[in-house]
Amino acid sequence: MMSGQQPIIVLREGTKREKGKGAQSNNIMAARAISDAVKSTLGPKGMDKMLVDSMGDVVITNDGATILKEIDVEHPSAKMIVEVAKSQDEECGDGTTSAVVLTGELLKCAGDLLEQNIHPTVICGGYKLASEKAKDVLNKLAMDIKTGDKKTLKNIAMTSMASKGASSEKGILADVVVDAVTRVAEKIGGKTVVDLDNIQIQKKQGGGIGNTEIIKGIILDKERVHEGMPKNIKNAKIALINAALEVKKTEVDARIQIQDPTQLQAFLDEEEGMIKKMVDKIKESGANVLICQKGIDDIAQHFLAKYGIYSVRRAKKSDMEKLAKATSAKIVANLDGLSSKDLGHAGNIEELKIGDDKMTFVTDCTNPKAVSILIRGTTEHVVDELERGLHDALSVVKVALEDGKMTAGGGSTATAISMALRDYAPTVGGREQMAIEAFANAIEIIPKTLSENAGLDPIDMMLEIRNAHKKGEKYAGINVIAGKVENMLKNNVIEPLRVSMQEIEASSEAATMILRIDDVIASKGGGGAPPGGMPPGGMGGMPPGMDGMM
Repeated sequence: MMSGQQPIIVLREGTKREKGKGAQSNNIMAARAISDAVKSTLGPKGMDKMLVDSMGDVVITNDGATILKEIDVEHPSAKMIVEVAKSQDEECGDGTTSAVVLTGELLKCAGDLLEQNIHPTVICGGYKLASEKAKDVLNKLAMDIKTGDKKTLKNIAMTSMASKGASSEKGILADVVVDAVTRVAEKIGGKTVVDLDNIQIQKKQGGGIGNTEIIKGIILDKERVHEGMPKNIKNAKIALINAALEVKKTEVDARIQIQDPTQLQAFLDEEEGMIKKMVDKIKESGANVLICQKGIDDIAQHFLAKYGIYSVRRAKKSDMEKLAKATSAKIVANLDGLSSKDLGHAGNIEELKIGDDKMTFVTDCTNPKAVSILIRGTTEHVVDELERGLHDALSVVKVALEDGKMTAGGGSTATAISMALRDYAPTVGGREQMAIEAFANAIEIIPKTLSENAGLDPIDMMLEIRNAHKKGEKYAGINVIAGKVENMLKNNVIEPLRVSMQEIEASSEAATMILRIDDVIASKGGGGAPPGGMPPGGMGGMPPGMDGMM
């Protein structure tokens, strides 16, 4: 620039910019802060986190996805790690903590390489090769799940719940989970498909976790609309109606003028007659149960009660769809089209009081394609955490059923991958070899963290587990309960192949994405906050909302 010339300002005033190594190390620190936040929750001996939001609502959980969803993360790189947990949760329902911890560790190992002046692109290339190799190793380690093998599915559900608050009753709950998933599984084009939306979860506090049960049908959080209706109906014929049993208001503005009282009476009689016609149509179809998605007029309630038809109003759309699947009924939008063919069937319908609320139980459906799980627990927080545990267990059993493949847990697959990568690295050579070795070191964070959280010495355990694998014990993993290295297959610690696959894929992709960033340009935010939503301590600070959590 010539002397005396004005400097050229490209970025708006107040914009903060970090370049090169400074930007990379800050991004790595932010990502590691997130992974350290959830690290202590990994495994059966993991601890829980208590999250308190601005309204004072409390969530107690050790589910990685829930923790990261609840905390308010500001740092842009940290947000990318939260995305890893989200995608893992959507794809597999479990393994969120492992995926986040692995991402953090991959970045930490990459940080060490960056200090040795290895270019980020080289590291990314090495990580790509390593993740491909890791997936090959996983495929070789995977075992088939025989169709109809409920025992294996139960063990997969129990492995998933071992680290959750529900672990004390995991045997009972695993039975419920496997029963629910196998009931709603459908064969489509030769493939098994499970839609978890067909499993309805109803939470009611009271009773213990052991009182959780599966209902072969649907539970509606509604009571019957009129006291005069029967409380219990055997051999129910169910009409599902998406129309209001009320006199329709006109679409256009209309006025009705009445000159004398006799006309008023005639008007009211006509209105009543119209509603009675509607109810008569329902009775003529042969229905003795009516589930209505919209409102039911007082007069209609009176006639329905007179005919002994059990009626529920304002049922949720999602519940209507599940009822249609469970009872084989059709949802009818126009009463004129209702016939006996549209009715669904259930062995029993009754109103039961659970806690303080009355609920309608539609049970004993023949071969229902939608079922319900009624969750019980002593307090609200127990019930909520139990629901999260069941969601994970349902997801892994669904994935296992669909893919028919499983691997051993307890850090055994991570160790097998790490050993295979160390053998593979010299064959690649060049600087990528260092990146592959870094990946091999990073993936060992899973067995290390498992042993740390169980109060064991991570170094001793790692030596022991590597030793076992060298001897050819490919399913050797850490039994955190006994504090020993044992065969995980014999201990029934197993998980679906897709969970480990997704963990490796999501974490290596997120790590390489963060590594490739060498310039962070944060425009000035409003409200006087530090630029770009950075924490007050610059970009390396811990995301707000986390400091009080450790």
